[in-house]
Amino acid sequence: MLIPLVNSELIISYYFGAFLPVDSIFSTQGIMVMLLAAYALAMWMFLTSAPKVHTIMVSDLEVAKQFYEGLLNLSVAEVPLHYYYNYEQVLGTSGVDPMYLSTTTATNPQLRGSEGLWYQLKKNTQLHIISGASFGPNNRQRHVCFDRQCLDEILLRVQARRLKYKIRRNKPLNFLVKDIEERVIEMAEVNN
Repeated sequence: MLIPLVNSELIISYYFGAFLPVDSIFSTQGIMVMLLAAYALAMWMFLTSAPKVHTIMVSDLEVAKQFYEGLLNLSVAEVPLHYYYNYEQVLGTSGVDPMYLSTTTATNPQLRGSEGLWYQLKKNTQLHIISGASFGPNNRQRHVCFDRQCLDEILLRVQARRLKYKIRRNKPLNFLVKDIEERVIEMAEVNN
């Protein structure tokens, strides 16, 4: 009967090498896979730490500024970093009723994703106000949003500030609110 003499270090390095192929990790392909994984992790961390942005189209930016800063007391926010790099959400206006959109939208070619007004709605939620909505009946200011959660937050602020408002429709949400100068502002949710 023969008893093989086996070095315990040899067995450990054999098993370790079976689970962690060091030579393939440090190959060109292995390094590329590690770099891609690191890049994916960095992008995931960047995008998940970015604030959620709700966009509202308004008829008049100056009236909107008076309403959101003056009446709702929202603080001005910095433009999120991901808007500088064109990661912004594009408004899906293809399914929007044309009565909500302005036919004479003036755009400034020098302004990009940071165009408009930026407000802090909650801790990690921002409000982006842009022009582009049409005026309502009787030259009524109109604020159009594609996100129900955004309008719910604004309605809660309107109620907390004890402003005059009237809910016209619940699905999709549509309500009227008066500002300091007794202008009626229509807040409308648009479904895509």
